[in-house]
Amino acid sequence: QVQLLESGGGTVQPGGSLTLSCTASGTIFMIKDMGWYRRAPGKQRELVAEIASGGTTRYSDSVEGRFTISRDDAKTWTNLRMNSLQPEDTAVYYCYAVLGTPGRGPRSWGQGTQVTVSS
Repeated sequence: QVQLLESGGGTVQPGGSLTLSCTASGTIFMIKDMGWYRRAPGKQRELVAEIASGGTTRYSDSVEGRFTISRDDAKTWTNLRMNSLQPEDTAVYYCYAVLGTPGRGPRSWGQGTQVTVSS
């Protein structure tokens, strides 16, 4: 079993930056891919960024060029650096880890961290 704990959320003005962190514990050797989703009020869940087991990254079109995902080789943490934040980035951000089989295994989820972009 893998536990994920997010931190780093908060309130920032438009154009500002935040870094979200997600720390993994438990059977971390099972972790393959790691990433971040977000859910804004009244909207569907959206995949924000993912870093695959081999290190390949992908981003949603809405954050491409502004957000950067990273993680350590041991897959004990993943960070999401968010620049040029806009009000539409306001959401609860959830960290996840794919276990066992890259791309297809079950997922563990964090509890979520709120990001609010407002002047």
